Amino acid sequence: MGRRRFNLADFLPAAHAFRDRVDAGAQLADRLDAYRGQDVLVLGIPRGGVPVAAEVARKLDAELDVVVARKLGAPSQPELAIGAVTANGGHYLNASAAREAGVTEEYLRTVTAEEMAEAHRREDRYRGKRTPPRIEARTVIVVDDGLATGATMRAALRSLRKRQPARLIVAIPVGPPQTCAALRAEADEVIALLEPDSFLAVGLYYEDFESTSEREIEQLLRANQHRARSGSSSPS
Repeated sequence: MGRRRFNLADFLPAAHAFRDRVDAGAQLADRLDAYRGQDVLVLGIPRGGVPVAAEVARKLDAELDVVVARKLGAPSQPELAIGAVTANGGHYLNASAAREAGVTEEYLRTVTAEEMAEAHRREDRYRGKRTPPRIEARTVIVVDDGLATGATMRAALRSLRKRQPARLIVAIPVGPPQTCAALRAEADEVIALLEPDSFLAVGLYYEDFESTSEREIEQLLRANQHRARSGSSSPS
């Protein structure tokens, strides 16, 4: 008798719940349908969050832009997030993780300045000559393709809250329950299609989780701007 083939779904029931980021965005848009046609701004967190956000914006006939949040990595483990920062100083620090990683004040100042500068460079590149969108008094929906620790999302929310949106909403396809719960203290509403207790990694919930290029982000932003100028509405 042959050996039974490994099936990810046996261990992770919601595995491959989304075909790709466009499908995830379409499903999120269905949950956000009440905002269709209103003065809504959809902000994607680059890079993977932008294709999801673009589909949300397309279906809601909303303006699309980006909010760049950069992870602050630990000194000896750059992939380990101790916090995150945005171009205009939105900041989140996981104090316990920073202590465990032996982070010094000097290191924190240096890495924060470096990542703020990189966030600013990327926002300028993605946006081109367009002026930044208005945040004040608008419903702002912040989208990513999924969350693990939520560090970049929290930095983004803190940056945006300073600019007084009427309503600040997080919309994600998947994230662990504890991260979603923490974000509810930062946002007016958190919409997560999946909050699996057995969360492992965002990519496991997608059939296609190919990397998003900077060129693709620029194209999606231009396409949204073109739709806005032409006044065309997208079919649901």
